[in-house]
Amino acid sequence: MTRYVALGSSFAAGPGIVPILVPECARSGRNYAQLAAERLGYDLVDVSSGGATIDDVLTRPQALLAGGAVPPQVEAVGPDVDVVTVTVGGNDVEYLLTLLRCSFQADPEGTPLPARAFFGTPIDPAAVHAALAVLPDRLGRLVGEVRRRAPRARVVLVDYLTVVPEQATPAFPMSEEHRLLCADVGRRLEAATAAAARVTGADLVAASAASRDHAVGSAEPWVTGWVFGDLLGGGVAPYHPNAAGMRAVADLLVDRVG
Repeated sequence: MTRYVALGSSFAAGPGIVPILVPECARSGRNYAQLAAERLGYDLVDVSSGGATIDDVLTRPQALLAGGAVPPQVEAVGPDVDVVTVTVGGNDVEYLLTLLRCSFQADPEGTPLPARAFFGTPIDPAAVHAALAVLPDRLGRLVGEVRRRAPRARVVLVDYLTVVPEQATPAFPMSEEHRLLCADVGRRLEAATAAAARVTGADLVAASAASRDHAVGSAEPWVTGWVFGDLLGGGVAPYHPNAAGMRAVADLLVDRVG
């Protein structure tokens, strides 16, 4: 049987999509890896976790929302693995955090009280752009480490679904200046993932391109809007893939590797 390991952050894990298999990692039983493995008949080890950065995948035990930690995700990859998918990088460049901070400035009253102090911290575009500049190389090193551990594995970089719409809406409260900033970060995250795939020869599933017409507030959104819930209890996470988005990414992955 084909052995498949799924690595990544919340856009791989699937917070808010029931059933939640591992609450402390916000990992859904219906994320794209779970759906694709089921359809392809692959033996899946899913170690994706909300909040993960490249360091959490490669070298650093990741601290969890509920306390405790999980080992670096790449430790799940061994020489008998055939397929590895990776969705990571957004937390390294503070993509989601920038989205949340920008929407908080437009709608502070719509933000849960416990989050207001965190979301209210200043936006730092210079730090975000500096992190984006080195992201392709960092993703390339991640692919290299996966291949070192699993020389025969097919490595597939799955990028992030498009979040930012063409204009602000109640589901996406944001000034136009901040909307343009967030759209730019999303495009550069997409470009960095594509560049890493080109340089390393990894496969690319361009979920960003496939979801252009499915951003927040669209007729058929593949991501959630400015909504909140108890993540450890399986609640909705703002600006994350919804169930339809995960199904769409799974379709793309099956088409790519099937």
